[in-house]
Amino acid sequence: MSSVLYDAQGPRAKRRNILYTVLFVLVAAVVVWWVYDGLASKHQLDWIKWKPFFTSSQPWETYLWPGLWNTLKAAFFALIIALPLGALFGIGRLSDHRWMRAPSGVVVEFFRAIPVLILMIIANAMYSEYTSISTDTRPLYAVITGLVLYNASVLAEIVRAGIQTLPQGQTDAAKAIGMRKGQTMVFVLLPQAVTAMLPAIVSQLVVIVKDTALGGAMMTFPELLASVRPMSANYGANTIACFTVIALIYIAVNFSLTSFASWLERRLRQRKKSDGRKGAPTTVGEPVLVMDSTSA
Repeated sequence: MSSVLYDAQGPRAKRRNILYTVLFVLVAAVVVWWVYDGLASKHQLDWIKWKPFFTSSQPWETYLWPGLWNTLKAAFFALIIALPLGALFGIGRLSDHRWMRAPSGVVVEFFRAIPVLILMIIANAMYSEYTSISTDTRPLYAVITGLVLYNASVLAEIVRAGIQTLPQGQTDAAKAIGMRKGQTMVFVLLPQAVTAMLPAIVSQLVVIVKDTALGGAMMTFPELLASVRPMSANYGANTIACFTVIALIYIAVNFSLTSFASWLERRLRQRKKSDGRKGAPTTVGEPVLVMDSTSA
């Protein structure tokens, strides 16, 4: 049976695909066995190395939960600061005024071009030189600053692209009823662009959560990944077990974020559809003027 995208496979193509599938499964099995044999030969799969995570609360209370709390705290503050800054610079790049558009573009392109780790190191050095922040909290401030500067520039491009994807009719309809440029942006364009921007914003939030590990690697910030070294030293060099548990925690956190974003996106789309149906005329013969933002 043929499809719109491709023709139906013949007998030779089916046999070839079966052969490729078998070869892929065999290669995958060999790789899995090679990894398993290497870990087993180095005693990384022994129960004694995994036992502390299942039979004791000490590694969770001492290392994992504090590290996770620091990771989420840094990501939270970075997001709530970077998001309004990104929206501000993104809107600034769309301004008709050159004195606003040019500086916004320079700031966005400058910080987007610098690796976030360099921004963290520079921020840590600046805080050490020009402020009286204690050495205990300085890594947290440096990590948040680096994340804010980099991700605000990325979010600015997300906001700009999300607004530009809207039809020009939305702006024309707002002008037709006498709205100023600021009112059009705040009350017409931004609310509609949020739904389109939400997946990209959540993807950037996942990046923020993972980038906090850079602070632990370079500036002794006690985040989740930085807890591997002391845990491994205290529980019999169980490095693979520590990395595996932390990877599962990262997966759970990021999966929760993406699931919440998918639910929120569906909720916003359903509300828009229901609002559109509520605004439609229901009585035949009555002349009703409806200004539906989705039809402009």
